[in-house]
Amino acid sequence: MIKKYEIYKKDKWNMMTVEVQGRYIVLREISDQWGEETHTFMSRPALMEWAHSRFPKDEYNGQEDEWQRIMDAFKQV
Repeated sequence: MIKKYEIYKKDKWNMMTVEVQGRYIVLREISDQWGEETHTFMSRPALMEWAHSRFPKDEYNGQEDEWQRIMDAFKQV
């Protein structure tokens, strides 16, 4: 069974879909700048490590709520 999650960054043109496929976690990042990138993770801790490096908290100065919303969405996976 595949579980699918959607995480939005600002709008529907900048989003990620995360699919849990057995023991693999497949993340597809869709952006209006880069198109689509796919990342495969073997564990949730690896996914969270990527999320923290991809969305560094210091880049969200003044937008801590946005950063927290993105991190909370990853924690739901």
